[in-house]
Amino acid sequence: MTDKIMANTTRTWLVRWIYLAVAAHLVVGVLLPLLSGAVLFDGYREGILRFFFDMPAPAGARAVQLWWMSLFGPTVQAAAIWMLGLAVMGDQQKNAFAWAMLILGLLVWAPQDMAISAQAHCWANVALDVVALLLMLPPLFFLCKADLNAKRDTAK
Repeated sequence: MTDKIMANTTRTWLVRWIYLAVAAHLVVGVLLPLLSGAVLFDGYREGILRFFFDMPAPAGARAVQLWWMSLFGPTVQAAAIWMLGLAVMGDQQKNAFAWAMLILGLLVWAPQDMAISAQAHCWANVALDVVALLLMLPPLFFLCKADLNAKRDTAK
C-alpha cells in the first residue's frame, strides 16, 4: 500500500472511532435519566453521599442526587449532538478546525471535571475521564494533523 492509501485507511478507521465515541456519549446521555437510581450504581452514589454527609444521608439528599444525575443525561445528549456536528464537518470536509474544536472541548472539560471529582473523592469519575481522554485525544490529534497536512499539500 502506498503511504497515501495507508493514511486514508487510518483516517477512515479513526473517524469511525470518533463516531463510535459520539454514539457512546449519546447512549450514556439517554440512559442516565433512566438508570440513575438503578441498584447497579448504589455504591457509586453512596460514595458521593459519604463525602458530603455522615451516613446515612438524608432522603432529600438522595432525591437531589438522583435529580442531578438524571438532569446530566440531557446535557450529555446535547454535547453528543454537538460533537457529532463537528465530527461530520471534520470527516466530510476534512476540516482540521472541527477536530481542533473537539480537542479543545475535551481539554477544557476534562481538567475541571477531574478536579471537581477529585475534590469529592469520586475517583470513578476521574478514571472515566482519563479513559475518555486516552480514547479520544490521540485519534483527534491524528485527524487534525492529517487534515492540516492534506490542506497544505493541496495548497502547494
